[in-house]
Amino acid sequence: MRRIRPMLLLGEKRREVRRADEIERAFALALKERVDTVMPVSSALFDAEKQRLVRLAAKHHLPTMYEHRAFPQVGGLMSYGPDIHEVFRRVAGYVDKIFKGTRPGDLPVEQPTKFELVINMKTAKALGLTIPQTILLRADQVIE
Repeated sequence: MRRIRPMLLLGEKRREVRRADEIERAFALALKERVDTVMPVSSALFDAEKQRLVRLAAKHHLPTMYEHRAFPQVGGLMSYGPDIHEVFRRVAGYVDKIFKGTRPGDLPVEQPTKFELVINMKTAKALGLTIPQTILLRADQVIE
């Protein structure tokens, strides 16, 4: 079984990041390679280092897309991903069934069904980006 490691998608390239101190090096490499966008693949490391990721993206003027709404809430540009509250509600249902005797192996594997788009307009303006009105209308939350 292959272990999944935290990964930064830098433009068309992927950079594995194993530790927090490698994040800044990955951004420096992105600048050197003239990358124009960044997308951190969801991981516990990146969740713990969200402030650093957002700060580095802003410092280097790199538009960055995240998977969780917590990132644009702390200054990241935008996120698109599963509604975490809905995921937790569904997990609670699974836990309830297991406590009532259902074997975990008998429960179906489920995928998220509700996704949310969050856009931070303050960050978009700081990056000199214009977000099309059609995208803003589809957003679940627009942070001014």
